[in-house]
Amino acid sequence: MKRLALILISAATLADGVSAQRLQVAGNQNRSFVKVDADVVAITHVRVIDGTGAPARADQTLILRDGNIAAMGPAASTAVPERATVIDGAGKSVMPGFVMLHEHLYYPTGPGVYGQLGASFVRLYLAGGVTTMRTAGNTNGFMDFALARGTEAGTTVGPAIDATAPYLNGPQNMLQMYALKDAGDATKMVNYWADAGATSFKAYMQITRAELAAAIAAAHARGLKVTGHLCSVTLGEAADLGIDDLEHGFAAATDFFPNKQPDVCPGQLQGQQSVIAADINGDAVKALIKKLVDKKVALTSTLTVFETFTPGRPVPPGLDVLLPELKAQFDAAYQRVASSQTSVYKQLFPKMMALEFAFAKAGGLLVAGTDPTGSGGVIPGYANQRQIELLVEEGFTPLEAIKIATWNGAKYLGRETRIGSIAVGKQADLVLVSGDPSTSIGDVRNVDTVFRRGVGFDPVKLIDSVKGKVGLW
Repeated sequence: MKRLALILISAATLADGVSAQRLQVAGNQNRSFVKVDADVVAITHVRVIDGTGAPARADQTLILRDGNIAAMGPAASTAVPERATVIDGAGKSVMPGFVMLHEHLYYPTGPGVYGQLGASFVRLYLAGGVTTMRTAGNTNGFMDFALARGTEAGTTVGPAIDATAPYLNGPQNMLQMYALKDAGDATKMVNYWADAGATSFKAYMQITRAELAAAIAAAHARGLKVTGHLCSVTLGEAADLGIDDLEHGFAAATDFFPNKQPDVCPGQLQGQQSVIAADINGDAVKALIKKLVDKKVALTSTLTVFETFTPGRPVPPGLDVLLPELKAQFDAAYQRVASSQTSVYKQLFPKMMALEFAFAKAGGLLVAGTDPTGSGGVIPGYANQRQIELLVEEGFTPLEAIKIATWNGAKYLGRETRIGSIAVGKQADLVLVSGDPSTSIGDVRNVDTVFRRGVGFDPVKLIDSVKGKVGLW
């Protein structure tokens, strides 16, 4: 019967019509991070948290074959193939690899300047359990695309990368950001960067409605999606124009700003104050949430970056990977925040949580990311785990939070048939952790092995390779 079950499972896998191949990791340094690399891998006696929100299943066995999940079932009745590499999962849990949608390959290194840290960041993201990520904004041009090609080919160790083009924005003061001239220029920018390898686009705070509409039309014509961190355009206006996603939940909304002028950003602080003042049970908030849900606009939660601005919050994890100078820079910023008596974030942070939660409970697609910007302290990998913890603080159950960070992200990307949950025939992108995150969400930090297309990577070795040096590359 066991043999028959495996035959049926194999047939189902073939019937899927799409299958991954096991990642071929190239280069001696890259190979040094590999912990498990075999044609067939069996993870036995493990707890399965499948990413769909379903209850965890205890004492399961997963069979990985050639980069895919070939079999799964109770350990007592699931055969382990001969010559399989066996991993004892007793006391451990396996989850889908995290699919995170507001990540960057840069980090604040000076006033108004971002250092391009993609080579070290992709290792940290993978070490933290991220197997697919979207770079929600690009300040360098081509590095993100090159790293996306490298992680897919196995010449670079890291997650699969949905690489966003440089920002689409109007006139502003950022040293590393282009200013669109008009709607025609927005169309040209989208087509140029799509040709160069971009697989998504992000609109920013000073874009006009005409420019945003042109960008969305051009991106959609190429089968690509547009997200936005907006201000001059309201969330409701962007939804009417067909935007696919909105960043930072409702924190950047200017929909509630009194006498909002078309195509004018009233200022970040003023916009935030209007969000704080908005009645969560009022008609304006309910109408906006309904519009976003009806138009199938996703929201990306990025609680981690806002936590670093909020007095009274804990020191973020992972700071010891930074160059000493960057760590000192953030430590000073953290102390300034801690001593602030007038910070808007004391009210904005809980209001953001409440609005995001209401959106999700109304049927909206909430996805997750971390946004390593601001004054620093948002460390790839570590922050992704922290984001999941914060979703639980927001009000979601651990299983719901894990679903937001896995299946929801995959659904937004249109890849939910291959990634984002654990099922027979799906790609073997997995996170093996010690403990039980389905009941104790802090266990997401206890990463033992991260599987990317069936190859298991050692998180300790990945982190050690960049520790104390993040900021150099």
